[in-house]
Amino acid sequence: MQKLIECVPNISEGRDENIIKQVTDVVETVEGVRLIDVDPGKATNRTVITFVGTPDEVCEAAFRVVKKASELIDMSKHSGAHPRFGATDVCPLVPVANITMEETVELARNLGKRIGEELGIPVYNYEFAAFSEERRNLANCRSGEYEGLKEKLADPHWKPDWGPAEFNEHVVKTGATAVSARNFLVAYNVNLNTTSTRRANAIAFDVRERGRIKREGNPLTGKIVKDENGKPVYTPGLLKKVKAIGWFIEEYGIAQISMNLTDITVTSVHEAFEAVKKSAEARGVRVTGSELVGVIPLKAMLDAGKFYLKMQKRSLGIPDREIIKIAVKSLGLDELGPFDPDKKIIEYILEDKARKKLVDMSVSGFTEETASESPAPGGGSISAAMGAMGAALGTMVANLSSHKRGWDDRWEEFSQWAEKGKYFQTELLKMVDEDTNAFNKIMDAFGLPKKTDEEKKLRNIAIQEATKYAIEVPFKVMTLCYESMEVMKAMAETGNPNSVSDAGVGAIAALAGVKGAFLNVKINAGGLDDKEYVEEIVAKGQELQGKAAKLQKEILDIVNEKM
Repeated sequence: MQKLIECVPNISEGRDENIIKQVTDVVETVEGVRLIDVDPGKATNRTVITFVGTPDEVCEAAFRVVKKASELIDMSKHSGAHPRFGATDVCPLVPVANITMEETVELARNLGKRIGEELGIPVYNYEFAAFSEERRNLANCRSGEYEGLKEKLADPHWKPDWGPAEFNEHVVKTGATAVSARNFLVAYNVNLNTTSTRRANAIAFDVRERGRIKREGNPLTGKIVKDENGKPVYTPGLLKKVKAIGWFIEEYGIAQISMNLTDITVTSVHEAFEAVKKSAEARGVRVTGSELVGVIPLKAMLDAGKFYLKMQKRSLGIPDREIIKIAVKSLGLDELGPFDPDKKIIEYILEDKARKKLVDMSVSGFTEETASESPAPGGGSISAAMGAMGAALGTMVANLSSHKRGWDDRWEEFSQWAEKGKYFQTELLKMVDEDTNAFNKIMDAFGLPKKTDEEKKLRNIAIQEATKYAIEVPFKVMTLCYESMEVMKAMAETGNPNSVSDAGVGAIAALAGVKGAFLNVKINAGGLDDKEYVEEIVAKGQELQGKAAKLQKEILDIVNEKM
């Protein structure tokens, strides 16, 4: 699965549209990166830029942003309301999908090193990318801001992690940059059926991590309790990694709880919503919906949808789009305006709508494309499609069983089977296009030049690599189809008896997928020079086909017995 990260550089320019555009334009020069948002602020004289994509490409785009900003922004002439110490003040990397924080930390440190060495800018790594506990906090790294940078760089204790430790002529202009790895931040507002900012603030203080100021006696008018340094003491709120205030929005005529969920792995969107709802009810206020500002990872929306499906004791093995619909309705994300998942969910934004995918065709379109003079899609893609249909039938029986009247106490059992079936269905659908991609790679390899001995050698290597991949893809289809039959067997044995025939048809489709994919393994194996590998993979395929045929017979015996 594709790895995705987000980058949110903040540049110290929020007034000159020409400079802002020149900086953001460089993001779009990197293939595999999508510019999501540009948010300039005149008072702060600062622009927040957001882009997403594959890790190496995002880091390249981030480097280009820092480089361009350092060329166009002169920090010796900068002023603004927001704390800052560099032309690119901060540059956080955020894991979005299929990548760990540890991997993101390594990317952030490498990016910081490159900025320091190639651009001659002092760099401090903070948050998860910090090399010391003291430097985890951005406020510490940025203390003194630009005006105190000369003194900071002269202090050995605050030597930058990367780049020059001197306030030279170049650094006078560029300032310093802080580079981090942090978790995804979601800007999220919850709508209330009140116009009272005071009531909204009371709810915000209940839930935010900082909480409210502690007072002696009366919690509203009592004397403020202070610590030994004379600073107010706070009573912590309910939610970790949450900042919140109450405000009134004239545009909508309602009060909202405006929240920054600074780490959604600690406090999720639905957990924040439920906490606000509980606090509001205790204060005689009702939550009417919510609003997502900016974008959100797919997993966060799926987690929310599954949370509410569980509350309803319904199967989680339904299509992602249906789960998202449940999340949107449960959180009231469409109260103030339409919620378009394709414009709000990062993975959907990044989907290449221009690339024609077989799985996005209608059934008739896919059938007609198969029947055309084009050699692809062929038997491999059809085998994967048959397997996906088989897995979908097993999933359907599980979902129907989970929702069957009188079987409420078994909903979770069938939900787990539905999720298993959905996994196989999803993976096999990917293989529909992947098999065609594998065929195209072979064609591309055969199309390479072969005039010189070196070209012939490289061409042959490419053909052999593409051929091996064209064997591996249908073998994976075989494996997925066979493993999916576990779901069909369970549903034939324990699922809704009214749908037992569907489990049987699913098993038939799965075995057809196994057999069809094996034919593709064998025909592609004929073009591979590594005969030892060929012998091994064909033997494995033969064994897998035999096991699948045996399992299909067991399933059909159960089906026929119950009909």
